[in-house]
Amino acid sequence: MPFLNARDRYLKFLQEPDVRAILVTSLITRMPVGMSSLAFLMYLSDVTGSLAIAGAHVGIYLVAMSIAAPVIGRLVDRFGARRLLWVTGVVYPLALWLLFLPVVMPLVAPSAAPLPTVFITVCMAVAGAFCPPLIVLTRAVWRYRFESPELRQTAFSFDTVLTELNFILGPMLIAFALAIASPVWAFLLLVIFATLAVPLFLRSPAVRYIKYDRTIERHWLGPLTEPRLLLVFVITFTTAMTLGTLELGYPAFATRYGEPFWGGILIAFSSIGSATGGLIYGGIRFKSSVEQHTPWIFVALLLFTALHIVTRIPGWFLLLATVSGMLIAPSLTALTLLTSRYVPERYTAEAFTWSSTCVVSGLGAGMAIGGSLGEWYGVPAIFALGALSVAVSLTLALWLKQTQKKNASEVGLT
Repeated sequence: MPFLNARDRYLKFLQEPDVRAILVTSLITRMPVGMSSLAFLMYLSDVTGSLAIAGAHVGIYLVAMSIAAPVIGRLVDRFGARRLLWVTGVVYPLALWLLFLPVVMPLVAPSAAPLPTVFITVCMAVAGAFCPPLIVLTRAVWRYRFESPELRQTAFSFDTVLTELNFILGPMLIAFALAIASPVWAFLLLVIFATLAVPLFLRSPAVRYIKYDRTIERHWLGPLTEPRLLLVFVITFTTAMTLGTLELGYPAFATRYGEPFWGGILIAFSSIGSATGGLIYGGIRFKSSVEQHTPWIFVALLLFTALHIVTRIPGWFLLLATVSGMLIAPSLTALTLLTSRYVPERYTAEAFTWSSTCVVSGLGAGMAIGGSLGEWYGVPAIFALGALSVAVSLTLALWLKQTQKKNASEVGLT
């Protein structure tokens, strides 16, 4: 897999009309994605006085977002993005602004009874259900914008790198606000970004690339009628489970060996590695199809995830976190490419929302199951689950490769 003119390829990509404007807009407007979990957790724990209640409400937010995402994607495919963005761009920030009432009410009316916890629950559920689908729409834009497989690969790689930057810069901004002010001000920063996100996206050239057609006949299952796409969604889920175990395993390892600060360092180096790996993957011109080279990515990810099981020295862990991270963005980009390859155009936005739902639910499953295994059997069990999950991804990717070969040979015969 040689590097062939990667620099020229990126220059060509960046010189395409509207590309730079879309990239800058997507980085800014998707910042709430990286900020939200930490901001919600710190603010709600401050308001309610309970970290457990705060964590439960973050879970409610994520579940509501996962359930609503495919519905939102289907509406985009049928009716377009503009009206849906206006609705979510109003309801989502409004739900967040209402979450300030538990802080404001005691100042305005000291004698008033405290707002019930159910008020926070409703606001978090509404915010999750009406979260603007900006990540999904940006991926749909790249799918529509580029027909060339090479430029589409570069676009999705760049998109994955920008998402990693969101998850690096977002928590840093919240941490900075917490350090110089308070959880209330940190949450206010999130709300400001969330309020501006949709108006900025609507002013960008991205929206005009999103296609829709309300006259096309569609199956009620949408993209789930495509067997290969279903297989890609399963692979996405199991791969995300591996990523969830890594994200949980690093702080668990650090705490287990008495150096909690190492957890943040390991996660940071993993994210830096992922961003680097994404840039490298986007610049490679593969001689093989995405179905053929994806299993090799999973082979490497399996190897380095398994090495976590037997490693005990923090320095070696740092190296493993970095190298494993370099495989995260390529694996997610390859799965995004497969999704864009198999989805019929009329189901584009919905397919990417299903993909995002698989990522979110896979991360949650990896953390939840890995947490239980880590408590029962120790930190190595967390990484063993991660290795098992990516082994499943590898097996299914090989099956997909064979299926694609069989389909290609049948087409050749006919």
